[in-house]
Amino acid sequence: MPDDIPSLEASRASLLRRFAQLQDMRPGSVGAVFRRCGKPNCHCARPQDPGHGPHFQLTYKKEGKTVTESLPNRDAWHKAEQEVAEFRNFEQLSQALMEVNRKICRLRPTQAAVEPWSAEEKKRLLQSIRRLRRK
Repeated sequence: MPDDIPSLEASRASLLRRFAQLQDMRPGSVGAVFRRCGKPNCHCARPQDPGHGPHFQLTYKKEGKTVTESLPNRDAWHKAEQEVAEFRNFEQLSQALMEVNRKICRLRPTQAAVEPWSAEEKKRLLQSIRRLRRK
């Protein structure tokens, strides 16, 4: 793909149209777990037995904590799989959009300044930056 501004802007517009077509999504992963019930005479207590299951779960992070939701049936599992896949699609589109925007920003010319920064402008700008960093 050529790296000129009009073609990059067309790519960005195409990516934004694809964003508008995204369906329901959520982060996380869907997995199957086997559990042991703890009863000494149950089949799951044998060394080679995988345990009870599989039980399907959706696991994701919320406010820094891992959250696990049980998926009680096939429809819930299928729905969660589709939502997680759509979220991964969203992440890929986001990365592509950031890359295209980075290229556009790098190629777009700056407005030619008639005169350079004055000493007073530099001083005010530096003071403003220092105040922001203190917050």
